[in-house]
Amino acid sequence: MDSIWIQGGQRLEGRIPISGAKNAALTLIPCALLTEEPLTLGNLPRLADVDSFGHLMNELGVGTQVAGKKAGEIKRRITYTADDITSTVAPYELVRKMRASILVLGPMLARMGEATVSLPGGCAIGDRPIDLHLKALEAMGAEIELAQGYVKATAPKGKLPGGDYEFPVVSVGATENAVMAAVLTSGVTNLFNSAREPEIVDLCNCLVAMGARMEGIGTSHLQITGVEALHGADYDVMPDRIEAGSYACAAGITHGSIELVGARAADMLATTNALAATGMLTEFTNDGIKVTASEPLRPLAISTAPYPGFATDMQAQFMAMMTLANGDSYLEETIFENRYMHVPELRRMGADIDTRGRSAIVHGVEKLTGAEVMATDLRASMSLVLAGLAAEGETEVLRVYHLDRGYERLEEKLAGVGATIERRSK
Repeated sequence: MDSIWIQGGQRLEGRIPISGAKNAALTLIPCALLTEEPLTLGNLPRLADVDSFGHLMNELGVGTQVAGKKAGEIKRRITYTADDITSTVAPYELVRKMRASILVLGPMLARMGEATVSLPGGCAIGDRPIDLHLKALEAMGAEIELAQGYVKATAPKGKLPGGDYEFPVVSVGATENAVMAAVLTSGVTNLFNSAREPEIVDLCNCLVAMGARMEGIGTSHLQITGVEALHGADYDVMPDRIEAGSYACAAGITHGSIELVGARAADMLATTNALAATGMLTEFTNDGIKVTASEPLRPLAISTAPYPGFATDMQAQFMAMMTLANGDSYLEETIFENRYMHVPELRRMGADIDTRGRSAIVHGVEKLTGAEVMATDLRASMSLVLAGLAAEGETEVLRVYHLDRGYERLEEKLAGVGATIERRSK
């Protein structure tokens, strides 16, 4: 099993290219199920989750082909062709690997009039039910049956009529499934209290490029007028705002300076505001965002919230950075109830953190020390890498398959800005 080995204590400085967004890619790939024509996605990151989703699409009969690359280009382009969907069943053995697999439910139901999808798996960061996905589809006319660990959805007349639904709480995944189901209905669908994350804007823009009709993109009220069919498109995945924020924290915890090449400032204002509150300098450049930590880090008080609030996917990375701040930081996790599993591992490295329920107090310490630590989920694993970059001595992060789900070429990127880091196999 692979691990990440780090010799800490190096100040990081340089440029890191930001990859395509994992969370956007996993939403855009199932759009291919909505049309018989090819959908080509550019700027696709090389990640385990993207590959797993590709295997799921193949299981449904979707062809995948790596598109031609320009000389010297490292960004992937893959064409997905769903001209002949051979199965409407997404099996447990594939879906259990990642929660995003549930996103084939809406588009398959919209195009084929039926879909059977296993209840999903993914990171163990708390209870994340799919009831809002199902209620939104029911509001559009779907009939839902749950049996033997599967969701079976059908459109009684072969096509959803569309309808209105107000999400009782903001849900990114449920909004995404509902939007994809709505684009091929025979009527008009209004989605109220929709999630507004940049990844959902990316999804909507891709669907519009495929011929969908919708209004209110980027707002909490989406109005979608169904069309008879969608066509193919060539669309680039947005840059990964979470990856960019993670490497910004790498600059902060090592008192370094990193330019995040390709990062989009408009997508990550809550993160850049939090970085500024710690005393870091944030500059918006022609190529992206440059972050510099030239002064001791100031403590923070942050609470996770749906976009445009502070992203839950950035909580663990900021916690790691705040372990070395000059004072006490206060964190509140409002999205998931079990997202402090990295705390015991950070404590092994000398962090002083108290947790109670969804709240955490991080008492800044003078130094961290290297240790063997265990990753528990994707973002938790990145927090341990960050701690290792700043710690005295050697750190080994185990279970790095979590990292491989969401960070492309992590060791290469960090080594390029001065980190002593390598992947080891046992």
